[in-house]
Amino acid sequence: MKEDPDYYSLEAQLDHHFKDKDLLGQALTHRSYAVEKGRESPDNERLEFLGDAVLDLLVGELLFHTFPDSPEGDLTKMRASLVNERSLAARAKEIGLDGFIMLGRGEEKTGGRTKPSILANAFEAVLGAVYLDGGLEAARGFLYRLFQPLLKGGFSEEFDSDYKTRLQEWTQAKFRETPSYVLEETAGPDHNRVFQVAVHLQGDLVARGQGRSKKEAERMAARRALELLKRSDIERR
Repeated sequence: MKEDPDYYSLEAQLDHHFKDKDLLGQALTHRSYAVEKGRESPDNERLEFLGDAVLDLLVGELLFHTFPDSPEGDLTKMRASLVNERSLAARAKEIGLDGFIMLGRGEEKTGGRTKPSILANAFEAVLGAVYLDGGLEAARGFLYRLFQPLLKGGFSEEFDSDYKTRLQEWTQAKFRETPSYVLEETAGPDHNRVFQVAVHLQGDLVARGQGRSKKEAERMAARRALELLKRSDIERR
């Protein structure tokens, strides 16, 4: 593959200038494109395999140092939330990767460029390529720059989405009961609705949350409830 000046903008997002441009080209080649081009055009699946391993290592390392007091269980959940398909697809879009992926004609016509699975796999493949071309430090620099902002405020946005599960696990362990959620209020015009949800436990109101959707409001209520219940538990000891 010849050096393509258009790749410079992507390399700027990766914060890495490839010595081996063919490696970057392979990372961006979906299987559907490779099949159309024949044997001489390798796809990105092997690089995806490598990138997956590098991703787990570096995200684990980042969480280990960012949350020195968090137990293994919480770190595992946080890592899972950061490296899942939805999260990786979002990171791929963030750096404009969707515009560079090479797809077969059929995959292109069916919206392959927006499919989370294709975006996530391409992200892992590009990470694998950065690792091979520049080593672990290059891969670390690229990955940390993308993932560190997600951890501001204590938890990532992706991990926030797991608060309902965490609250349920905690209340079942402590009280053998599951919290319930009640939609209390919906305000605002159709295009700008705000939902308010209350979370109850053992018949008592524990916390409220607001959001642009019922699901977001439940998540915020669960987050607040978990904070209050854990604080109360600590104070009773």
